[in-house]
Amino acid sequence: MTPGPAGRRRIFRGDGRTGVRPWSSWSLRLRLTIVAAGLFAVALALGATLLSMVVSSSRVAALDELVRASVTTVGQLATSDQLPAVLPATEPGEVTQLLDADGLVLATSASGSRTLAVVPGSVLDDAERPAADTPAQDSSRLAEPVFVTTDRSAYAGGLVRAAVLPVEWRGEPAWAVSALPLREVEGVVSALRVSLGAVVPLLTVALGGLVWALLGRALRPVEELRRGAELVTARGGPGSLPVPGAGGDELGALARTLNDMLDRLESSAARQRAFVADAAHELRSPVAALRVSVEIAQEHPEAYTAAELADDLASEVQRLDRLVDDLLVLARLGATTSRREPVDLRELVDGVVPGSVLAAGASRPAGSPVPRVETTGAGTAATDPSASGRVVRNLVDNALRHASTRVLVHVSDGEVVVVDDGPGIAAGDRERVFERFTRLEDGRQRDAGGSGLGLSIAREVTRELGGDVRLDEAPGGGVRATVSLPHEA
Repeated sequence: MTPGPAGRRRIFRGDGRTGVRPWSSWSLRLRLTIVAAGLFAVALALGATLLSMVVSSSRVAALDELVRASVTTVGQLATSDQLPAVLPATEPGEVTQLLDADGLVLATSASGSRTLAVVPGSVLDDAERPAADTPAQDSSRLAEPVFVTTDRSAYAGGLVRAAVLPVEWRGEPAWAVSALPLREVEGVVSALRVSLGAVVPLLTVALGGLVWALLGRALRPVEELRRGAELVTARGGPGSLPVPGAGGDELGALARTLNDMLDRLESSAARQRAFVADAAHELRSPVAALRVSVEIAQEHPEAYTAAELADDLASEVQRLDRLVDDLLVLARLGATTSRREPVDLRELVDGVVPGSVLAAGASRPAGSPVPRVETTGAGTAATDPSASGRVVRNLVDNALRHASTRVLVHVSDGEVVVVDDGPGIAAGDRERVFERFTRLEDGRQRDAGGSGLGLSIAREVTRELGGDVRLDEAPGGGVRATVSLPHEA
């Protein structure tokens, strides 16, 4: 019974394609094995074909030597008019004959017939005979025989290899012919092809298995890396990937690079978590101060005047504004590319200092003098004027908060130095103060107006610009802050 349409349905995937997976979704190991086995099979097939051709050619060449010797012997006998009653034939199945110009048998070997030529006349017509006007040559010298392969012989059911030699017999043109069947050659070549046809698939399968095993061993470190990455992902926390083997090859280098990347990502995530926690803590303080001031004003309006409330709120709002501004700067670091252009550093400093002095005066108690700022020198740098201005402002603000009487700003090419005569910073703390929300017990009190982010912002911004900030002890005490910037774009 012929199956209906329902019985011939094909299974399709949900996307409309057949259920066979695409090549790209196969494993790398399987794809490489298939490619290697395919190339090997093609190479073996080409080699087998070439070997068959070589064996066939060599066997035919051996037959050619046999029939050449026989036809030459017959030719010499005919030329010298010494033909025996039976022509010689040394090989089994060999037929030697002497034919006249019309293809009739003049003499034959015992294996031939006196009435049936071993090759048809059309084969003789294709053979070359010396032209009639060719000068006479030595009668003992024969022409070269012509070798032909034909399936039109009356003595064999298949192909024969024949040598045809033009000769003269009793002054008349004739043909000396020797022929051998190609059954033996065909049998050898056929057996070889059958053997190769069986060997090639076996060798291909064997090589495929070997390649599969070798690839499994070679790709085992990759699988270990994948499992390690899967484990790190599942834990959702810190971790490292296994370094395969001795770790001296490319996979080992890849594993070390990935581990370094994971370490940096974990460090970055830890810093980010700490930053968020510190930022939340720092933001809570001014908000709490604002809330307390409002609650006191509500509960004791007679003891907390509107002017006092406004002053307290303005101070906390200003502090909160600075903190939020600093947090935004840190959040945007690395998000944009700073532009580079020639900047007059003296002009930049002169534009920053007045604002810093005003801010320092506003943050100090009434009647408290503001340290004077002196600017010397001149120079240029290839930098972003806005970002560099923030760096200088942060350093000058920091110096004004802690200076006793004076702040000196010196400008040169690619460098701005800010020196204060304050209490200074211990050598062990000069790097720690660049960490976010860091305040020293003796000089970074919150009521001094600092958010704990100024120096951190100054260093990170400067490094994005291709420079750096360092702190040293100033001559006579205090802090010497040096900003180094690229001098040429």
